[in-house]
Amino acid sequence: MVSDRIAALRALMKKKGIDAYMIPTDDYHASEYVGEYFKCRQYMTGFTGSAGTAVITQDMAGMWTDARYFIQAERQMEGSGVVLYRMREPGVPTVHEFLAQTLKKGQRLGFDGRCVGASEAEELEKLLSAQGVSITCEEDLVGEIWTDRPALSAEPAWDLDVKWAGESREDKLARIRKDMKEAGADLFLLTKLEDIAWLLNIRGGDIHTVPVVLAYLMMSEQEVRLYANEADFSEGLKEMLAKAGVALYPYNQVYTDAAVIESQKTVLVDKGKANYRLVKSIPASANVLDRANLTLLPKAIKNPTEVANERVAHIKDGVAVTKFMYWLKKNVGKMKITECSAADYLNNLRKEQEHFVDNSFDPIVSYGEHAAMNHYSPTPETDVEVEPHGFLLADTGGHYLEGSTDITRTFAMGEVTQDERDHFTAVLRGHLNLANAKFLYGCTGINLDYLARQPLWERGEDFKHGTGHGVGYCLSVHESPNGIRWRRLPDRNEDAVLEEGMITSNEPGYYVEGAYGIRHENLVVCKKAEQNEYGQFMCFENLTMVPFDLDAIDPEQMTKKERELLNTYHRQVYETIAPYLNEEEKSWLKEATREI
Repeated sequence: MVSDRIAALRALMKKKGIDAYMIPTDDYHASEYVGEYFKCRQYMTGFTGSAGTAVITQDMAGMWTDARYFIQAERQMEGSGVVLYRMREPGVPTVHEFLAQTLKKGQRLGFDGRCVGASEAEELEKLLSAQGVSITCEEDLVGEIWTDRPALSAEPAWDLDVKWAGESREDKLARIRKDMKEAGADLFLLTKLEDIAWLLNIRGGDIHTVPVVLAYLMMSEQEVRLYANEADFSEGLKEMLAKAGVALYPYNQVYTDAAVIESQKTVLVDKGKANYRLVKSIPASANVLDRANLTLLPKAIKNPTEVANERVAHIKDGVAVTKFMYWLKKNVGKMKITECSAADYLNNLRKEQEHFVDNSFDPIVSYGEHAAMNHYSPTPETDVEVEPHGFLLADTGGHYLEGSTDITRTFAMGEVTQDERDHFTAVLRGHLNLANAKFLYGCTGINLDYLARQPLWERGEDFKHGTGHGVGYCLSVHESPNGIRWRRLPDRNEDAVLEEGMITSNEPGYYVEGAYGIRHENLVVCKKAEQNEYGQFMCFENLTMVPFDLDAIDPEQMTKKERELLNTYHRQVYETIAPYLNEEEKSWLKEATREI
């Protein structure tokens, strides 16, 4: 199937005089997760992961993805003829390096410019033009051969009341207009779906598990133009938007409106996020101010109402996941439990919680060797039964009106090996030490990452993913610019100063291919600690309230302080969650959070 599609694409490339065709993961808005209409890379390669870029030439097909997906991509593309390029591994060229090495003078690179960021495309253009290679960005070749392509999503939009958002859309627009004035911008062109949703206090369903609306936004001092499918908006919501000065325009009209921006007007646009075709539409006579979206930091720094709501969301989520842990531990080996049935059981527990909206991502419920694949999600084809030994890893989350959750717990299903126990304990020690960090204001996640990796690094071991990512408020579960990792990656905007109100994950792990995987994840909110002659100190507050599995811990390998940290956390879990459980569950939780 994949080979037939590649053959059809190659024939079309030859007809149109295109020597290499690049297929990114992105939609028109640089979204991490994309709707079914935009899954061109998946359609062409068979790889379903959320990150990666495919390149097709007449004699090769390559797929670039990162370490989270090496095992998954290798398995899904086996026999397809698509070669896996393991990003950031020694000797592996980047996509740009490969294209520069492969394409010759007079040849052409093609891609759909709506799915490639302006910064990346301009970088490619500069790199390849020096070699006499040209670029065409008008061609959606995959769309021409994808005969049964799903329709563009058009799900209803809905209002997020100010009691959840903590700030009205009118106040947010006024705040952004003030920032525009300070930046010297006449227009602000916004393409990121989560930022538009945050700014206008709207949510939708146009991306699976990401409650956003397909839209662009252009605002000035006088007006706000929202380019979207008007049929998605109820009359009531349109009235609320109109009251805030927001007018609806057809989704694709943004390109023609961008093309007639007046001479000498200054347009603020984030070229790293806005697509190439849109930025190219802006007349050369206008001034383009390439800056991070003005909404980026205000969205990431949760206001006091959002933080208070998030605490409520995490109590609800904690009840669901704690009940799930109880059910799992009591029933494994006594009834048939599979990865899929476990995921369904947990999903139903979340649905019982008031104000539940949706999962915040597809459940990663993986048993045994499946857990060694960081982002494996069970399907009917891959589903396996959970047996009363080894580890089950469950990385799941929910959207509530009170906010979004993301939690990973690794459960001992019975007997575990000494290696499994050693690694479980080492990863948990790193998690506890990071959660307990106190640091001076001005630190980024890079300053703190070592706390999470130290127990593994001391053993000469590591995990090949970031330790933490920002989380949106009933938006994307992965949100920049805050993050925690040991090095800065140019293609990931997540090394911002940690500000009060930022919510970040704390999720070290360890993975043994073909055997098992371990990850311990809580969400933490950044808070101010004491201020003194040395400056403003900061710390974290745990939002997630679910026990860690004491059945897999070796307390002898933990320091006294680490045991105290775990005991203190478990006391808090019991006090917070127990009131929502029945007597049998409460009795079990008392034992599950016992002091060690």
